Parts: sequence; C-alpha cells; structure tokens
Amino acid sequence: MLLTFHKYQGCGNDFIMIDNREGLFEPGAGRNRLVAALCHRRFGIGADGLILLEKAEETAFRMVYFNSDGGESTLCGNGGRCAGAFAKRIGLVPAQAEATTFEAVDGPHELRYAPARPDWVMLKMNDVRELEPIGQDFFLDTGSPHYVRRASELEGADLLGQARAVRYGERFAARGTNFNLVRRQGRLLEVRTYERGVEDETLACGTGVTAAALVEAADSMGPQSFDIRTPGGELRVRLVREPGLFRDIWLEGPATFVFEGQVQAQGIAR
Repeated sequence: MLLTFHKYQGCGNDFIMIDNREGLFEPGAGRNRLVAALCHRRFGIGADGLILLEKAEETAFRMVYFNSDGGESTLCGNGGRCAGAFAKRIGLVPAQAEATTFEAVDGPHELRYAPARPDWVMLKMNDVRELEPIGQDFFLDTGSPHYVRRASELEGADLLGQARAVRYGERFAARGTNFNLVRRQGRLLEVRTYERGVEDETLACGTGVTAAALVEAADSMGPQSFDIRTPGGELRVRLVREPGLFRDIWLEGPATFVFEGQVQAQGIAR
C-alpha cells in the first residue's frame, strides 16, 4: 500500500498526517504496528505521533490520534492544531475560513485561525473541573491525563527520572500518565513534558502546557493568560477561572507544514 502523508510540527511536537476519508488506512491489529513503524525515527518517517483525518457528520472532520508506540490515544493539543492546518491545506476547511470544528476522542472542538498569521492556530479545549492535589503536585485531565510538578529550575532537572517514577508507579502504571515540570516567572511559564506512548521528553505538549497553566491559574479568579516557553518554542494558553471550574480554555501556537511524500507501507512495517 502506497501512503501519501504530510508532516507537521507545533513547537517541535511533530506529526504524520494522513487524509483517511476514503478509509485506506484500515483498522485492525496491523494498523498499530504500521503506525509505530511510520513514527520510528530510524526506520520510518519519524514523529511523536500519527493523525488520521476522517469523515464526520456534524463537523469538518474527525481526528484519530496515535502515539508513536502505535497505540490509539487521547486528545493531543498540538496535534489538534496541526490537524486544523492540514485540513485547510487539503480543502476540508475553506482557505479563507477563520474558524471550524472537528471531532476528537473527547468530543467536538472549535478551531480558530489568525488571518494575520497563517501558521497560528487556536484550539478550544474542554472545560476542566477541580485539580487533584497529590502532595505538592497536581493531577488533572485536559483531554489527556497530566501530572504537574512545580520546579525551581528546569534546565538541569532530571525530567526522565522523575517522570518515570510517577508514570510507572503503582497508581499510573496500567494506563500511564504524562508528566510535566513547570517553572513560573510572572505570566511566563517554562514547561518540560514527558509523554506516555512516546515514553520520553517531547519538545512541546499542548495538553501538557494547558495543564501547567491551569495549575498556575487555580488560585486567581477571572480571565487569565500565560505565555508558555517549551524546549521547542512558545505557546499561549488563555482561560477563565471560576469556582470549581476552568472554562473557555484556548491553546494557541504555530502549526507548521514541514514536507509531504509517499511511503510504501508494506516495506516499512516490521
């Protein structure tokens, strides 16, 4: 099977995009192995994940997201923004449109496009209820599960050691969790993220920076905005904090086309 693909990245969080409206990328046991092979950075195209765009009845498209280990996963924030950029490129969303909607595993989401910045895509996240404190840390779900720990410095921090101790600990070993270290400087947050399914640090994580922003917004009511610095670039999170609720949550940042090509799927799968 010859697959046409497009490569996108959001702050270094990179994805293989496939237009699957005709159902060529078939379900089944072999699909997960194929995804892992395509995402492999030595033997495949290389990516943090793979996204299928499929037909939807009430929205522009349906997004199906796979981690680089081949497993179908929960919402990917940067992936959703890149899917929105890809949808415009292939004509699923009109070129001059400033907004659209799509379906993800956690329900419908709104996308907005910045007319003055073609690569800037904004994704509306689902509302989030209260955070769960775990000692000095926090656990919450922003479409994907995230564990958030505050840190006094990030550059020399042992992210992998800390993350794996939590991710493979008794509570999270079965289903896994993402892990984030966050350092705050006023309205600027520096964030490093370890992603389950990748089982390593990624250059950015949309649901992760959203989780970090919600933790830092928890003690102040009303509209709030944070600039987020990740190893791969800068994102922005806007939200409204109310008692017991975070709503009107927007993840903003670049969604950049890298290249397109074709790959012989039978040859790459191992």
